[in-house]
Amino acid sequence: QVQLVESGGGLVQPGGSLRLSCAASGNVFSIYAMGWYRRAPGKQRDLVATITAGGGTNYADSVRGRFTISRDNAKNTVNLQMNSLNPEDTAVYYCAVDLVDGRAWGQGTQVTVSS
Repeated sequence: QVQLVESGGGLVQPGGSLRLSCAASGNVFSIYAMGWYRRAPGKQRDLVATITAGGGTNYADSVRGRFTISRDNAKNTVNLQMNSLNPEDTAVYYCAVDLVDGRAWGQGTQVTVSS
């Protein structure tokens, strides 16, 4: 079992920045990929960015060039630096880790971009 705790969400004005963090605990040795997903109001949960244990990254087209994902394998954390935020980025953001036997999810953190 892996437990995930997210932090860093909140309210930000358009053009602003936020940094999300996610800390994993428990059976962290079974983690190989980490990532962020989001669910906007009335929409399905979509991929935002993922990062492998070796540092390979993948981004949704809508965030590429504005968001940066990083991870610290020693601390079992994954971060999402979000710049140039716009109202379309408003969503609940979920941390997720891929395990050898499935995927674990965090509880989600709200990000609201509004003036």
